[in-house]
Amino acid sequence: MYRRYKQKRGEATKRVDFGTKSFPDAARRKLEEETVFPRKIKFSILVPLYNTPEKFLREMIGSVEAQTYVSWELCLADGSDGKHEDVGRICREYAEKDSRIVYKKIEKNLGISGNTNVCFSMATGDYIGLFDHDDVMHPSLLYECMKTICEKDADYVYTDEATFTSPNLDDLIVLHFKPDYSPDNLRANNYICHFSVFDAKLLEKTGLFRPEYDGSQDHDMILRLTEVAKNVQHIPKILYYWRSHPQSVAADIGAKTYAIDAAKRAVHDHMRDYYGIEVEVESTRAFPTIFQIRYPIEGSPKISIVIPNKDHAEDLRRCISSIESKSTWNNYEIVVVENNSTEQSIFDYYKELEQKPQVKVTAYTGEFNYSRINNYGVTFTGGEYLLFLNNDTEVISPDWMEQMLMYAQRQDVGAVGAKLYYGDNTIQHAGVVIGLGAHRSAGHTHYKMPREHLGYMGRLCYAQDVTAVTGACLMVKRSVYEEVGGLDETFTISLNDVDFCLKIREKGYLNIFTPFAELYHYESKTRGMEEGEKLRRYERECEHFRERWKAQLDAGDPYYNPNFSLDYSDFTLRF
Repeated sequence: MYRRYKQKRGEATKRVDFGTKSFPDAARRKLEEETVFPRKIKFSILVPLYNTPEKFLREMIGSVEAQTYVSWELCLADGSDGKHEDVGRICREYAEKDSRIVYKKIEKNLGISGNTNVCFSMATGDYIGLFDHDDVMHPSLLYECMKTICEKDADYVYTDEATFTSPNLDDLIVLHFKPDYSPDNLRANNYICHFSVFDAKLLEKTGLFRPEYDGSQDHDMILRLTEVAKNVQHIPKILYYWRSHPQSVAADIGAKTYAIDAAKRAVHDHMRDYYGIEVEVESTRAFPTIFQIRYPIEGSPKISIVIPNKDHAEDLRRCISSIESKSTWNNYEIVVVENNSTEQSIFDYYKELEQKPQVKVTAYTGEFNYSRINNYGVTFTGGEYLLFLNNDTEVISPDWMEQMLMYAQRQDVGAVGAKLYYGDNTIQHAGVVIGLGAHRSAGHTHYKMPREHLGYMGRLCYAQDVTAVTGACLMVKRSVYEEVGGLDETFTISLNDVDFCLKIREKGYLNIFTPFAELYHYESKTRGMEEGEKLRRYERECEHFRERWKAQLDAGDPYYNPNFSLDYSDFTLRF
């Protein structure tokens, strides 16, 4: 407990390191300014102005002028009303001193999208950056973007960001450390938000801002841009400062309630226009613009549920009874794989199961090997979808199978995992991160947090892309299962599910965690580390995993920001 307290205290102290303390000193600034890149790129920074307070305006412009990368232009389109003529005077003052600053007065306010589109018409740069009129850039922002573009041939780049309390840039409220490009996260939540730059040529495919999405015009635009971009790259550094003040969305979404409806329409229309799918978009308990997305289910495919079992009659009875009594999906079969049970009670229960047309019991008599038992069980199934399930689970969500199936049926998705709770309503599984934990193999995020916790930046409230999910409740298309060769039987007890998910990812599929399929998982959370031969076997499997996936572990989990500690599962900052 003391160590955890000390960690949190240290994290609070470290927050200030991401403010002005992170700005380049004279030597670093000189190095960045004198860097010669292999490409010549000019950034056009677009800022629609509307009644901008003088202090915010000067700080915004000043942060662009302070950039260590100097090939930029600042396009200012001013839609301010007649009572705010100072906005134009101040902008012209800067433009007279610096030819890179271009100002245009809009005779009639055209709204957020319309005003930004005027900025687009002024832009002559190779890459475009979208900047709010009351926010602040880190001095190295454009330098880091340029570096990433040149090193990784990126046509879309985004950064991490922080919200600060005006006027103190070092009073950081929220540090938003983001995952690498995650399309499902983006649909459910505009996590990219600030700051991003993109190749101006992408606009030939996407078009400009659309006024019908004002309030969430950025979400609409980012969805379209990332859809057509060839290489989206993420810089895991806080390089943008989002000012929180009474009129800003950063302070209160209620200040712009129309943004909620606009964001829902943006996501709905994006899925319709790019994929031909009519989805339902609903706000979640986390935040009005963090969404649950319901995909239509095509047809009524059979789901084959595979449950390995040894003894534990009451656990298995509870599991199967919950499937039968609670599930709203009817086209399923259950294959129980019996493995060396000795208790009479389980064989009595098997006789009961023989009377159920949807349940089949088959026996595997070899020594326990989780992967081999499940692979064996699959040979007795006939469903288009496979659902691997532990015998010590209990269904909570009646539509749990539908919630998983709606993702598993997508052509770009491999494995889908559920949200699992211990019996005391703390979280057992909410997605797996590789490299997390003492053995640096893999671990569960948000582990042991309360069931109602919103998660880091609301992550426990929306379906998202993850590297892996637990095999305790995992759905996958049979065709994908066969494509990767099933579960690797060299992983007898541990990490077989993570290895399976990594094989799926290697084939180019996404793995999804959804919090809307909920089950209890009564695995003991207090059992501690195995001892003796079991411990040695676990350590051997960890070593085997680390050797096989060394390159992926060295690169880091793309959905887990490198600023987070690998010692904790709750998104604690790395020291």
